Amino acid sequence: MNDTSVAHPLSGYGWTEDRAAEFTPLAEAGLTPARIVRVDRGRCDVLLADPATGEARTVRADSRPVGDPDPVRSPCTGDWCAVDLAAAPLPTVAALLPRTTAVVRKTSGKRSDGQVLAANVDTVLIAVSLAAEPDLGRVERFLALAWESGAEPLVALTKADLVDDADHIRADVEGIAPGVPVVAVSAGTGEGMDVLRACLHGSTALVGQSGAGKSTLTNALVGADVMTVQQTRSVDEKGRHTTTTRELIPLPGGGVVIDTPGLRGVGLFGGEGVAMAFADIDDLAGQCRFDDCSHRSEPGCAVAAALADGTLPQRRMESFLKLQRENEWIASRSDARLAAERTRRWKMITKSARTARP
Repeated sequence: MNDTSVAHPLSGYGWTEDRAAEFTPLAEAGLTPARIVRVDRGRCDVLLADPATGEARTVRADSRPVGDPDPVRSPCTGDWCAVDLAAAPLPTVAALLPRTTAVVRKTSGKRSDGQVLAANVDTVLIAVSLAAEPDLGRVERFLALAWESGAEPLVALTKADLVDDADHIRADVEGIAPGVPVVAVSAGTGEGMDVLRACLHGSTALVGQSGAGKSTLTNALVGADVMTVQQTRSVDEKGRHTTTTRELIPLPGGGVVIDTPGLRGVGLFGGEGVAMAFADIDDLAGQCRFDDCSHRSEPGCAVAAALADGTLPQRRMESFLKLQRENEWIASRSDARLAAERTRRWKMITKSARTARP
């Protein structure tokens, strides 16, 4: 189905004229455009326009044909794909369309592999609970993750009804989030929800720690109890993993939200996200006397001057340096992994060539 009008059944889920044009050769091959709603062990739920009724509906499909050893290139919630409805015993995902954005974190442990949390989103909504004092360093990690995705970050300070100084805390968070909207909300009382809805457009990925109120926030945005909610522990305000998989959910006024499981670890996967999250430090570095300034002892260092007069908090500088080191480590590990993969493939090609010789 290749209708690009506003009335297209998938237009409310992110289908655009650009996507339709991109899909043209796949449509000519008899494939159907769809968006992945959730992924589960080689199977996935996809949302597509029913050829018989023309209405959007969800079907179960086999995603193994486009599986990839690299998790970053495997099907993910939010991906646009081409589905072969005639395949048996299940419709089959035959191809993935190129992603416009992708929220990618480093997998847990010492491996340098990446994990895609959501694809093709316009906004990364970072939920930060006010039930406990926000960890500014962790918020900075989420901001770097969001900027790196290519989407626009947005911070929601949830459970604002539990504190009396939400405006003061919002000011602190705004100080570490240059250029990023920060909204204090309460899903229970409705405080700030209209402002949050006005900030959202298109597709949104909702990320945050367990207990940040992501599922409650999703229910409030949808206007129905579509996600299960569990209480946080009263001892430390930490939550359980209520959401165990990434799921795409339509919003009443159009657009979608992808609710993701709570993240205990926010490992970065390289790229320019750190520089964008710390744009204030990047601007200061541009004012240093020397282009290769290490911001330690060089004369005319604007960063050192800002640290000395308190304009730049020492905590923020340390957070920046820590995330920068992590990015450098990831880059070196990724380069080594790619080099090993190229060597392995070359050996396989060489071996096949030798076997094929008469």
